[in-house]
Amino acid sequence: MTMLETPPPAWHAQSAEQTCAELDASLARGLTAEDAARRLARHGPNRLTEKPPRPAWLKFLDQFRNVLTGVLIGAAVLAGAIGELKDAVVILIVVVFNAALGFHQEYRAEKTLAALKGMLARRARVKRGGQMVEVEAGELVPGDLVLLEAGDRIPADGRFLAAHNVEVDEAALTGESHAVGKHTEPVAPEAPLAERVNMGFMNTTITRGRAEMIVTASGMHTEMGRLAAMLEAAEEGETPLQKELDRLGKRLAAIAVAVIAVILAVGIGYGHDVAKAVLNAVALAVAAIPEGLPAVVTVTLAVGMYRMARQRAIVKKLSAVETLGSTTVICSDKTGTLTLNQMTARALFYRGRRFTVSGEGYAAAGDIAPEDGVGMPDLAPLLLPMALCNESRIADGKLIGDPTEGALLALAAKGGVEPEAALEHRPRIAEIPFDSAHKFMATFHHAGEAVLLLVKGAPDVLLARSTRWAGYGGEADVDDAARDVLLAENEHLAARAFRVLAVASKLIPARDFDPGGDLFTWVAELSFQGLAGIQDPPRPEAKEAIALCRRAGIQVKMITGDHSITAAAIARELGLEGEVMSGAELDAVSAHDLAETVERVAVFARVSPEHKVKIVAALKEKGHVVAMTGDGVNDAPALKTADIGVAMGITGTEVTKEAAVMVLADDNFATIVRAVREGRTIFENIVKFVRFQLSTNIGAVLTVAAATFMGLPAPFTAIQILWINIIMDGPPAMTLGLDPPRAGVMDAAPRLPGQAILSGPRIGRLIQYGLTMAVGTLGVFIWALEKNGEAHALTLAFTTFVLFQFFNVMNARNETGSAFNRQMFANGKLWLALGVVLVSQAVVVHWEPAQAIFHTVDLSLSDWGLAGLTAASVLALEEARKLVARGMKPAA
Repeated sequence: MTMLETPPPAWHAQSAEQTCAELDASLARGLTAEDAARRLARHGPNRLTEKPPRPAWLKFLDQFRNVLTGVLIGAAVLAGAIGELKDAVVILIVVVFNAALGFHQEYRAEKTLAALKGMLARRARVKRGGQMVEVEAGELVPGDLVLLEAGDRIPADGRFLAAHNVEVDEAALTGESHAVGKHTEPVAPEAPLAERVNMGFMNTTITRGRAEMIVTASGMHTEMGRLAAMLEAAEEGETPLQKELDRLGKRLAAIAVAVIAVILAVGIGYGHDVAKAVLNAVALAVAAIPEGLPAVVTVTLAVGMYRMARQRAIVKKLSAVETLGSTTVICSDKTGTLTLNQMTARALFYRGRRFTVSGEGYAAAGDIAPEDGVGMPDLAPLLLPMALCNESRIADGKLIGDPTEGALLALAAKGGVEPEAALEHRPRIAEIPFDSAHKFMATFHHAGEAVLLLVKGAPDVLLARSTRWAGYGGEADVDDAARDVLLAENEHLAARAFRVLAVASKLIPARDFDPGGDLFTWVAELSFQGLAGIQDPPRPEAKEAIALCRRAGIQVKMITGDHSITAAAIARELGLEGEVMSGAELDAVSAHDLAETVERVAVFARVSPEHKVKIVAALKEKGHVVAMTGDGVNDAPALKTADIGVAMGITGTEVTKEAAVMVLADDNFATIVRAVREGRTIFENIVKFVRFQLSTNIGAVLTVAAATFMGLPAPFTAIQILWINIIMDGPPAMTLGLDPPRAGVMDAAPRLPGQAILSGPRIGRLIQYGLTMAVGTLGVFIWALEKNGEAHALTLAFTTFVLFQFFNVMNARNETGSAFNRQMFANGKLWLALGVVLVSQAVVVHWEPAQAIFHTVDLSLSDWGLAGLTAASVLALEEARKLVARGMKPAA
């Protein structure tokens, strides 16, 4: 994108007059049409630049960029070069099939920038040439005067010139959990984004009041534009599984090349025909490469995607399913992710007593209960001002208006005061709107022969205007002792991270009241009724989910734009333990120093989008696999930088959903824990397949290599090995991916980043399986050669090796415990697949057309029995080893 060579002025630190002068704009008339056109040509349209998507054909070619596929293609070319076209075609079909599977699952266009563009306000009301006109939002330029009112989405960044009772919902950009009051006075140059209260930012929403704003930045120069640029620049790395499979592929390729070279040399040294030696080498190359690995991994991950979607976690990228299983840290936005993003009254102080309020959000469900357990007083004097001195309303559980007022309406409903019914009995006749200058709102209502004045606002302001209060035994004078009690309670609630509001009331003789007169004179000598503590509460299920994460060895870190006190209080309630670090402190430390301290911090407060990316980067530098959750636009760059980004499906912005690789359809933090469990299970199932497939490969290589060194005929053809690796191994291997989670899968720490799938002991066991298969297969091969000739011997060896896979799959399912456990028959599809393997092998051996392709002959019943008993040895020997290793303990 095009960037300004010099940083823009700190508009928030300038006066309105200075800003207009700097932008050469007339406050009275706005820009002329000609001036606007010139500025549009200079600054460009008020829209975001887009990154061209990668062509589909290149995405398809990307599927061939791995070592395993390269070796297979080389084997196919080699087979074709010596005239074995049938083998070459079969190998290439397998390669293309695997690539098509991967392409189908991975193909997803980059929509993030398009979603950002779609979030822009379509039209804007501006003052041009002294007239108020509507223009396309894309035509706005710096210097334009924009008129805004409640409900409008701000179309560009700008400095407020006039603000009448203005509040703006900036949660999506700054993380603030409640609307921010705006004014026109300059603020400190170093004020962070969330405290620039005289500025409006693109794509935030006016929730109250009306305003006039001068555009200071448009398009890619806005805060939204900076986010778009960060999204474009954020790099997406490979998942742990991708990295490990790449390492595994390179090792297998190196082994395959070495084996090919040795077998070629030995074959030629024995005086074999060069073409035959090459064919044996091709067969060995095919035997050394687990052709089914890409397909089985793809299918296993796809099945995991389906399972997770049924649990309300929608994964957009195939390989990201596994990443959650390796996650060591979850960085979560507070507002809307760990909390409801619905302001809720949770504490009251009335008649000198404290009350707790249950229930969350804007529903009327919940109760008001005294902390001291004594009987309930009449709450109507306290709740009536909350219900009637209010501009918002709740319809079908959804708020229309200001979140704080919504909390008061829900509180009144919990106490039995219905706003609509109360308003019918006490119709409003006048009002004083809320303003940040006087910090209260007042409404006047008919009440028989009197006028009822109801006030809500800042506790210190209302207390200063009150002479009476609802005391312990009833209404009493506000003396020094009462004032101390009320101020202490205000501080108590504020220390618990509540936003504290006070309510008061007064009866005015109707004959003395003039609704057209000076209403402010009546807001004195009030009766102070009580205090309400309001908070965006934690999600009920979030605490349990965090506890499960701790049990699973996963750290949870809260990252929010909210104040430190608020964030720390919510963190304590959720059970998060650790230090609190502010955005200012983050600015003061280097990336390296942050990496050294980041693990001790549980809460990052008052942070910007850049801070979030910095935190994620520091965690990754320490070797963590990082998941980042969030719902606002401000979370999107960090979601892209993290190993896996998790967006909220209901409250999340389209930008965040597109930047993430997983979307929680129910916005439930607990869904992440279920996704982690599924991810761990998927990885374990893939490891089962790798153990199963590689032991087959090792057995095949050892069998063919030993036969060559012993001067025996090759016991398998290339097509037979492909049949074993893909058809015989494929269905059982794919159904291994459907194994249910084992007990205790969430009780262990996450797999260490970079931990090899093939550890030393595991490789040793695989070699043991391979040796067992090789010895058994060559034993029956040599016996049959001497007794019945080569054709019978080849078929018997081929069948024995296939049956080895039937028993070896049991070894793969449980690495340490006995295969004969309670989960043995839990996977019905696996047993179905094994049945298909037996029937398919019988068809290949006994069906004449198949005999011509696979070079097989009929076997007798005793031959099948010999093959089966020989193959069962791989399971029997492994069960004996496990029994010894467990020290004669009962099977798991």
